[in-house]
Amino acid sequence: MGVPAQDADEPTRRKRGFATWFFAIVGGLVALGLIASGFYVWRVWSTVNEFERSDTLLPTASGRPPAEASAAGSLNFVLMGSDARSDDEQGRSDVLMLAHVPPARDHVYLVSFPRDMWVDVPGRGYAKINAAYAWGGDQLVISTLESMLDVRADHAVKIDFDGFIGLTTALGGVTLDNRVASSAERGRYWWPRGEITIQGEEALRYVRQRKELPGGDLDRAERQRAVAKAILVKAMSADVLANPLAFNDFMGKVGRYVTLDSGLTNDALFSIATSMRLTSSADIRILQAPLGGFSTSSDGQAIDLVNEEQLGELAQAIRAGSMGDYYDRYKNQPFAGR
Repeated sequence: MGVPAQDADEPTRRKRGFATWFFAIVGGLVALGLIASGFYVWRVWSTVNEFERSDTLLPTASGRPPAEASAAGSLNFVLMGSDARSDDEQGRSDVLMLAHVPPARDHVYLVSFPRDMWVDVPGRGYAKINAAYAWGGDQLVISTLESMLDVRADHAVKIDFDGFIGLTTALGGVTLDNRVASSAERGRYWWPRGEITIQGEEALRYVRQRKELPGGDLDRAERQRAVAKAILVKAMSADVLANPLAFNDFMGKVGRYVTLDSGLTNDALFSIATSMRLTSSADIRILQAPLGGFSTSSDGQAIDLVNEEQLGELAQAIRAGSMGDYYDRYKNQPFAGR
């Protein structure tokens, strides 16, 4: 199981908000392939000009998997959510996902990595995966994922606490199927089983909840995936695309709250957008990284054990462009998400 490591989520730290809703961006990108009016094209171009770009998101160290390790034409995005409330805080990456687009560009596979996964962090040894962010920021998080999967990240996207609230509010709320009924804030919020619509602070509370859920962090990760998909579906809906004011507000929020790697230039964004071939929400497929059980580290941390054999299958599917086969095999696996 590796050497013990300091938990990056000490209970003495105050609770913070978090989210990494890259699919809000994907929704905007896919929308570009569907629209033709001058207003929309102008507005989107204005927005992507406002995106913050960073050359420190992706690793720069040697030894990364080669780009050609993945099937030609595929794309791999690392999606991170920072809970830092100011530029002076390092924060944590409590939400970590990989968005894989196969060569045909006809699906998006969103794979979430629970924060308590016990993994080998390069240069640090075994620890919970969210410790990588506390220790080495964005680059160490991505290096950890690349090392686990032997797959190179093509791009990276990060969004913060305020961004999540702003995006869900700009969309007028998102609707999803809630699997586990729960409440929060001493009954202020109540989410029954079945279809619910959430936005803003309520949406943030929904994806933050963990202790009150029977599956704990895994149920929370499932909620994160469900909300991510709901954001994309809403962003692609006629209510948004056919409403200039709604679209303008949404795209303005996207540009305000996200940070992209410097390789995601305007031209790259438009190229990706026009290459996408999504036809319905069914083309967005959500999964969880494979787990083999739960345990306790030698220093007393509750940890999620990786299913190494299945992780190897996931990595091979990404490299070979055969994620459809992997999804069909494991889509009904507990906590895999649907």
